Amino acid sequence: MSNITGNEIIHQYLRHNKKFPHVLCAGCGHGIVLGTLIRSIHTLGIPKDDVVVVAGIGCSGRLAVYVDFNTVHTTHGRALSFATGIKMSNPKLHVIALMGDGDALSIGGNHLIHAARRNIGVTAMILNNNIYGMTGGQSSPATPEGSTTMTNPYGQLDHSFDTVELARGAGANYVARGTVFHVNRLEKIMMEALERPGFSLVEAITPCHTQFGRKNKYKSPVDMYKWLKSTAIPVERYNELPENKRADRMPIGVFVDRGKPGYEELYYARQENFLKQAAKGGK
Repeated sequence: MSNITGNEIIHQYLRHNKKFPHVLCAGCGHGIVLGTLIRSIHTLGIPKDDVVVVAGIGCSGRLAVYVDFNTVHTTHGRALSFATGIKMSNPKLHVIALMGDGDALSIGGNHLIHAARRNIGVTAMILNNNIYGMTGGQSSPATPEGSTTMTNPYGQLDHSFDTVELARGAGANYVARGTVFHVNRLEKIMMEALERPGFSLVEAITPCHTQFGRKNKYKSPVDMYKWLKSTAIPVERYNELPENKRADRMPIGVFVDRGKPGYEELYYARQENFLKQAAKGGK
């Protein structure tokens, strides 16, 4: 974990004189994710002007307004579309798409699948709090089956998406999951994702006590962090468990690390080759 101090974060990386106090609820893990992202960028020594943060709509989308990078606050579900355009127009930029589970997996689900399929060189970070937090607590594609929400007061009937399996199946180059309780591991994952070529996806499990926790018998945000502590398990240990002991455990860590070149690398290499051939008269 990096040794960056709180004062360095405030004065070097945050728009501290413009957008605070923040809108996040007490106990929300989104601030931890934001800190993880900032420390990762700082540790890797990436210049601020080379970073673009593209955010969607929702609680996670508000994070873009706090950071002193190049930022774009886009429409619901379209963060990856904007991120793709930015990366293709300037491949040297580190483009990071911040999305919630509803933002990325519901209205933005098709964009997620095809960004992974194309292996576009964007780092996608999905802040999964199992709910539509900002708009009233509706069920999202990540809401666990049986959970209580504003739109499912008698329990969620739908099966939830496994974000990791979805990204793996779609062809993402790097796929990982962490939690805001396991901060050191999440930071290590984030740094790896930023350094990998092609499409990287990091799912950060983060509690929403206001809209999810208190409707599902978590008495306080602390109880939700205790749940993360007791439930999350390194994927290596998870794979060693028998099937009958996996149901209540959540694997975290790196699931895919292919190392293939990104779409933008292949595109510009082909363009360069075409121009060379054209200059020779097509021979």
